Amino acid sequence: MADDCFGHPRLAAIYDPLDPDRSDLDAYLRMTEELGARQVLDIGCGTGVFALLLADRGVGVVGIDPAQASVDVARAKPGSERVRWICGDATALPPLQVDLATMTANVAQAIADPDTWQKTLRGANEALRPGGHLVFETRDPARRAWEEWTRENSYRVTEIPCVGSVESWVQLIDVSWTLVTFRWTYTFAADGQVLTSDSTLRFREREEVETDLVAHGYVVQDVRDAPDRPGKEFVFLARRS
Repeated sequence: MADDCFGHPRLAAIYDPLDPDRSDLDAYLRMTEELGARQVLDIGCGTGVFALLLADRGVGVVGIDPAQASVDVARAKPGSERVRWICGDATALPPLQVDLATMTANVAQAIADPDTWQKTLRGANEALRPGGHLVFETRDPARRAWEEWTRENSYRVTEIPCVGSVESWVQLIDVSWTLVTFRWTYTFAADGQVLTSDSTLRFREREEVETDLVAHGYVVQDVRDAPDRPGKEFVFLARRS
């Protein structure tokens, strides 16, 4: 099930204006060029920002996401006809032979269920051509990012065209070993509606991720730093063997 911030139509429609700075995707664009990828599977494509950036560069893209509302937003964007959109997840993909599979932002951590995570790695492997690559990021648990997820740090008011003023903030709900749960709250000034979205992320250690990748037929080529969040994340570059 997709979190409400992606799956609720009213929240999916404001996702992009609430998070307009996607400079975190620059590193993925550079890696796509570095690897010479011409066909990309964007796992957890959300509202399609990265998929459409790739399509603008002439890359063939399949974007898949379990949130129908987010896929609908992606399909409504200019140039969306150049991307193959699928509502679903990487555990049940159609036959593909891509050069690169990606999970940007929180996608890898949002796959919190261990069995689903293993099936996702397997599905991505099967979608890759021999020698193709999987790239994704995950936060370093040692940095304890969740300690900053407070209303005081996150509260803002955003003016959104055709929507009006929206208040939003995040609050930590629970930390249970490797699982961290938090809640976003959204208040719409136009009609006073208050919507919330709960999310759970799994914080995996680097060694755990590397072990899982090798078990599913990958060779870990590199573990890089995230240029937009230096010292806070692991960016895994793995090759299908």
